[in-house]
Amino acid sequence: MTVLYYVLLFLLSVAVTLGGCALFTNAIEWLGKRLGISEGAVGSVFAAIGTTLPETSIPIIAIFFGESREEVEVGLGAILGAPFMLSTLVLPLLAVLLLLYARAGKRTARFHLNYREVLTDLTFFMIGYFVALGCAFVPSRLIHLVAAGLLVCLYIYYMKLKFAPSGGDEGGELEPLIFDKTAAIPSYAMIGFQAILGLGGLILGAHLFVMAAESMAGLFAMSPLILALLIAPLATELPEMSNSFLWLYRKKDRLAVANVTGAMVFQGTFPVALGLVGTGWLIAPPALTTMVLAVQAVGFCILQILIGGQWRPWLLAAGAVFYIGYTVHLYVN
Repeated sequence: MTVLYYVLLFLLSVAVTLGGCALFTNAIEWLGKRLGISEGAVGSVFAAIGTTLPETSIPIIAIFFGESREEVEVGLGAILGAPFMLSTLVLPLLAVLLLLYARAGKRTARFHLNYREVLTDLTFFMIGYFVALGCAFVPSRLIHLVAAGLLVCLYIYYMKLKFAPSGGDEGGELEPLIFDKTAAIPSYAMIGFQAILGLGGLILGAHLFVMAAESMAGLFAMSPLILALLIAPLATELPEMSNSFLWLYRKKDRLAVANVTGAMVFQGTFPVALGLVGTGWLIAPPALTTMVLAVQAVGFCILQILIGGQWRPWLLAAGAVFYIGYTVHLYVN
């Protein structure tokens, strides 16, 4: 009976997340349209920041309001688990879905992207994460504080670049705003209301998933660190995954990928800065391994672009070996 309850809770979380996803993606596209902002910026900044709120709240609560070492450990795991999940699982899943959609005749088996934008996102992530990785080997409070300030400045500079005017934006007709289907150009108030309601659905769905995941982890006596590194990020990345999967299905590849790569830039800078300020940044070996694997996975993505000029879906999907291999290693040991 208990297991059935958790399964039902999981299904409810997925339903709520997908409903919130439909509202949020539709509203955020219209917000970008009305503001005259490129799809790349809409996906990598607006959508990315909005959908990273669930996982960002976990380390804030655990680190700054927690009272035990285990809670701090969970906070650090949540900070490091999100980039690991995005780079080694979500991006490969996008490639797998692209191939499945193509197989079903819904679209072509090729990403339609501005790869300069993708390289910008991945490069900013790598810079931020190398700083984070380096601080794990330098136990200096002063250096950690300086690094935190640099990471925040790095993200601010990233946003400045994203909002700079650029030509050659891929447009396309938008579906009517769900909450105002009769308006040719919906109002900011209606767009904002729908976006907030959709974001609320995404956050609620993610937290319902976390509740189910935590309960299941308790049944199987799973350690708090594994929960933070693997289970919690899988739940809190549901918004990014849902948004990107929906955009990919609608052939809005630029939004789909930017939502993930933009979230990676945010997760590799701002939450890391919080961790550097709020903790001693003492990274346990399992968490340190996820940082190294995330850097390797992103390096693999960058190398594909530099050598071939684009992502080949089957090759991008192969990046999941980093996530699968690490997960199997944790459970075996």
